[in-house]
Amino acid sequence: MGQLIDGVWHDVVFDTKTTGGKFQRASAQFRNWLTPDGKAGPNGETGFPAESGRYHLYVSLACPWAHRTLIYRQLKGLQDHIGVSVVHPHMLEHGWAFDASSGGDPVYGHAFMHQVYTHALRDYSGRVTVPVLWDKKTEAIVSNESSEIIRMLNGAFNHITGNDLDLYPTAQQGRINDWNDLIYPTINNGVYRAGFASTQAAYEEAFDALFDALDRIETHLASARYLTGNTITEADWRLFPTLIRFDAVYHGHFKCNLKRIEDYPNISNYVRDLYQQPGIADTVNFHHIKEHYYFSHRSLNPSQIVPKGPVSDFDRAHDRDRFAG
Repeated sequence: MGQLIDGVWHDVVFDTKTTGGKFQRASAQFRNWLTPDGKAGPNGETGFPAESGRYHLYVSLACPWAHRTLIYRQLKGLQDHIGVSVVHPHMLEHGWAFDASSGGDPVYGHAFMHQVYTHALRDYSGRVTVPVLWDKKTEAIVSNESSEIIRMLNGAFNHITGNDLDLYPTAQQGRINDWNDLIYPTINNGVYRAGFASTQAAYEEAFDALFDALDRIETHLASARYLTGNTITEADWRLFPTLIRFDAVYHGHFKCNLKRIEDYPNISNYVRDLYQQPGIADTVNFHHIKEHYYFSHRSLNPSQIVPKGPVSDFDRAHDRDRFAG
């Protein structure tokens, strides 16, 4: 997995010795904001103006955090305005790497993602993660925090694209935030907390919180089509990337095996509903997803054998239309 220390790459794994066996995710360090006019955003950091062709996304098709940004790029009609580079699914001794078959790095021709980070900050120290929103004009990382990148994409380019879809509407922000506050620690990061735990107690704590949260969502979806009602919001698109990967990866590889998503009637129908929204299937790549997790995490899967299953049909009919209107 590795990290940069003063601009030098080191191939090291997560250290859970000082945390009681608990996996703790490091906070993103680049927290600038992209706005329609370039003014500083909600967190007060440097502002970048929305301009067509100026920005570039570095992503992994395996990574659920990067998946969020690809969904927003699709839904907000930004394909012609923001370029994309896709890293290879295998994350090995040099971390995320570029591959010619996936287009490489058309911006600078870098071989590894850590070179993008040191291109922006020569003495950077920290994890090298995706997604990264890159500004080609100033050669800077705008942000590497997915939850903030999707907020930017939600509205910054509306005056350019004419796409007014609002996935974080003012009237629902309180409810969206409440769902995000539940889902991030227990589900989005919860599967990693279970998978990378190095003690039984840490694993069981994450495992129990994960399935308590899934049970709560299953109950809620019995009477609502989506998390905040009958319209899709940011909360749904933050949850979806974890759910779509769950049975293929997290259930077995991360030992989150109390139930599959397929065993939850409401959640499984909900996932198919979201998957079948226009353009979303194009953002899902199970080859990259399974290759990344099973091949890259050698501490969890030393053989690097990638399972052939499960076979999941996300195109089959769902029952969520019963909430229409």
